[in-house]
Amino acid sequence: MSDSFKALVLNQEGENFNREIKSIDKTFLKHGDVLVKVEYSGLNFKDALILKNGARLVKEFPHIPGIDFSGKVEESKNDNFKIGDEIILTGWRVGEIFYGGYSQYAKVNGDFLVKKPKELTSRQAMILGTAGLTALSCSFTTKTAREELLLGEKVENVIVTGASGGVGSIAVMILNKLGCNVTAVTGKESNKEYLKSIGAKNTINTSELMKEPRPLDKGLWDGAVDTVGGQVLANVLAQTKETGIVAACGNAADIKLNTTVMPFIIRGVKLWGINSVNTSIKRREFLWNEASKLINFDLLNQSIKEISLDGLLDVYPKMLKGETSGRYIVNLNK
Repeated sequence: MSDSFKALVLNQEGENFNREIKSIDKTFLKHGDVLVKVEYSGLNFKDALILKNGARLVKEFPHIPGIDFSGKVEESKNDNFKIGDEIILTGWRVGEIFYGGYSQYAKVNGDFLVKKPKELTSRQAMILGTAGLTALSCSFTTKTAREELLLGEKVENVIVTGASGGVGSIAVMILNKLGCNVTAVTGKESNKEYLKSIGAKNTINTSELMKEPRPLDKGLWDGAVDTVGGQVLANVLAQTKETGIVAACGNAADIKLNTTVMPFIIRGVKLWGINSVNTSIKRREFLWNEASKLINFDLLNQSIKEISLDGLLDVYPKMLKGETSGRYIVNLNK
């Protein structure tokens, strides 16, 4: 590796918070037993929050953000990885308390890494990234857990909220591939045709789920993936049919949930929280190996924007304002 390389470094002194793309060397990297040459990273909502002000997630400065990345092992003191292995990292609070992927090289704990399936390219791995892993986990929970673990009836009609976002759009595609009739919820009228092209049978506007929720509403959904929380989630719960599973993974609308016990005790609805940060390695390996069977990358690529480290600083404020759609990936060699 070269003696120096580029990284996006955050610093805070008192009230002054700054972001700088600077040249560093590997002595700057202080965590882990595996050195990775990073090829791609992603821009997730959590990344945008951290780039704004640390989001109370970053405890020490200076800091390198970026909660997911893909690349090749350059050096390893971990028995499970050797030089040249292609890897994926998501979660484990990398980019928060550990240095992350907004750097041309990253040093991490080998126990956090998954070997990339041969069926995926490094770029495709980050087209999915944290959002994709979360969408895969939500989708299998919504459909497979009800049909197999709970011995429920076949899951046919499902709803995905926040469908214009990174998690939501991928969940639409996966659930369609799994044989579901998907209703996609979006606040962006301009995205409706795209959502139909990736697998949504129907679309509805987010405003329809912002009403004051009833304790129980007409049962419409066999299952749901919710990425936004708040009133939207409360209404989805009220509209979920008997024994349906609602996989909840986000709070973009609100962290508060104005609901009652009625969906749970009358219909047996299950609210299933998805924590993709600490998902076991065994579960991650299963999900990543399923990805190539369920994702049409040619279609998904239509919503992918590839940016550089410099581009990150322009895009993250727009994401926080809700002015972006689809997924942004960061090419560390761009």
